[in-house]
Amino acid sequence: MDNHTYDIVIIGGGATGLGSAVDAASRGYKTLLVEQADFGKGTSSRSTKLVHGGVRYLAQGNIKLVREALAERGRLLKNAPLMTSTQPFVVPVFSLWEKFYYSAGLMLYDVLSGKLSLGKTRLLSRKKTLELLPNINPKKVAGGILYYDGQFNDAELCIELAHTAERYGATVLNYTKAVGFIKEKDIIVGVELEDTLGAAMSAGGGEVAAGGDGINGASHVAEPTRQKVSCKCVINATGVFTDSVLQMDDPHADTLVYPSQGIHLVVSPKFFRGINAMMIPKTDDGRVLFAVPWQGKVVVGTTDSHVDHIDLEPLPLAEEIHFVLEHFNRYTNAAITKEDVLSVFVGLRPLVRSANSGSNISSLLSRDHTLVVSPSRLVTITGGKWTTYRKMAEDAVNNAFFVAKLDHTSTKDSGSAKAGATSAATSGAKKCITKDLPIGDLGAARELAAQLTLDEPMLGNYLDHEFAAFHHITYAIRVVDVVVAARISYVRTVEDFLARRSRLLFLDARAAIKLAPSVATILQKELNWSNEEREAQLQSFIQLAQQYIIH
Repeated sequence: MDNHTYDIVIIGGGATGLGSAVDAASRGYKTLLVEQADFGKGTSSRSTKLVHGGVRYLAQGNIKLVREALAERGRLLKNAPLMTSTQPFVVPVFSLWEKFYYSAGLMLYDVLSGKLSLGKTRLLSRKKTLELLPNINPKKVAGGILYYDGQFNDAELCIELAHTAERYGATVLNYTKAVGFIKEKDIIVGVELEDTLGAAMSAGGGEVAAGGDGINGASHVAEPTRQKVSCKCVINATGVFTDSVLQMDDPHADTLVYPSQGIHLVVSPKFFRGINAMMIPKTDDGRVLFAVPWQGKVVVGTTDSHVDHIDLEPLPLAEEIHFVLEHFNRYTNAAITKEDVLSVFVGLRPLVRSANSGSNISSLLSRDHTLVVSPSRLVTITGGKWTTYRKMAEDAVNNAFFVAKLDHTSTKDSGSAKAGATSAATSGAKKCITKDLPIGDLGAARELAAQLTLDEPMLGNYLDHEFAAFHHITYAIRVVDVVVAARISYVRTVEDFLARRSRLLFLDARAAIKLAPSVATILQKELNWSNEEREAQLQSFIQLAQQYIIH
C-alpha cells in the first residue's frame, strides 16, 4: 500500500473525471483515476455531440451559465481542434414575432461569446431558410436565423483526455471500481478497488496496466481482484452514480442527483440533407428538437424524461421514441418510421436537485454544476454538461487541494512526469493550466497506425475474409484501427471498440453486429483471449447491440 500512495484519487471516467485527472496531473499532483466500466461508457458518450453555450438557457435568464459555457466552448475548440468543429444551425421561425424573439436571443448569444464567436448570427428570408434546410416542411415557415455552435466526438474526446492525463503522469484505469473507502478518524485516507473484468484488465492495452505505478502488474488473474491505495483526497465525478458514492462514504447522505433521460435517434442523411443542423427551440410541449448531421448520419433528439432507475445501459421509453419520430416528421417533409432508425442511444443527465424549489420537473432543474465537500473530505462534483467539463474539473481540483492541503504536500516526485509533459508538471506548479492545454496523444496513435500499415507480417496474421468483412461494409474501419485501439487506446472488449473507439454501434447497430465477429477475432489475438472468451465477448456485444435497434 505504501507503494500506491496518491495525492488525488478520482472516481469516474467520464468527461468531468477525466478532465479532473488532466487538471490534477498537469498541476503536478500524483493522480489516479478509476472507472468501473470503459471511459465514457455512460452519459459522456451519449450526448447530442454539441459543444454549445446553451441557447435554451437564455430563455431561463441564466446569462452567467451561458457566458461561462460559451467561453469553455471556445477553449475546447482551440485545445482539441482534431476532435471538434464548427456546426452551422438554422432555427426556422413560423411568425414575425418568433423571428424577432429568437433572433434577439441568438444575437445576444453571439455577443456573449465575444472574441470566441464561431460566426456571425444572421436573419434569413423564407427562401434562404428553405434552401439551407431542404428537407424542412415549408408549411408556415416565415424565415429563419442562422447561428453557429460547436460539434465533437464525445467518446473520442474522453479517450484523448485519458491520453493527456497519462502524458502528465496520471494513472488511468478503466474497468476498475471503487468499492470502499478507508478512513482514519472519519477522514478518507484510501480507496479499495476491484478489477471488474478479471484477466481482461491485465491483458492487452498494456499502456494502462503498465503505466503509472504498475498497480495491475500481474499478467493474468483468474478472478476479479481487490487492492487498496492510499490517498490524500478523493474526487467523486461519477455523474448519475454520484449518490451511490456519497452513500458509500455516508449511508445517510442526502440524495443529490435527479436523473433525466434523453434519447437520440440516428437516421440516414437522405431524410435530412445538407450540412446545416436544425433546432426547434420550443415544441408544443416546451422541449427542444435537434436534427444534427454527424459522421455521415443525422442525430435527432432529444427528450427530457425523469427516470427512477439508473443503469449503465438505459433503455428508450416508447413514448420518447414516439415524441422524436412524430416531431421530426412534423417539422420536415420526411415520414420516417421505426424501421428507418439505424440506432437509438440513450443517456442520463445528472441534474441536481434544488433544496428550495421542491420541483419534480426535470426541465426546470439546474443545468449548472454543483460541488459538495463531505465531512470525510470527499469532494463531489456533479451536474453541468460536456461543454463546461474543464471548468468543473478546475473547481473540483481547487477544492481537493484545499481540503487535503496539497499545496505543500504533493507526493509526486518532480522527476516522475512522463515524457512530453510541460514544465507545469515537473516543476510542481499548482496553478491550473488547462485553459490553454492541448488535448490528445500528440500523434502516437497515427504513428503506430503508420508503422503497422507498413508492417505486413504483423497484419498478415489476420485472415483474408476478415479484411473483406471490413472493406465491404460502407464504414471506414480498418483492421489496423482495431489493433491500435487495443494497444494504446484502452480497449478491453468488443463493445469498447464498436461503441466508443469507432462509433459504429451509435451510427448503425445492425452494421456493428455484422462487424463484431471480425473485431472479436482481432481482439482475441491482441488481448490473448481464449476461444471461450472470444465467444462470450461476441455474444455479449450482440445482445447489447439489440438494445440499440428499435424492434
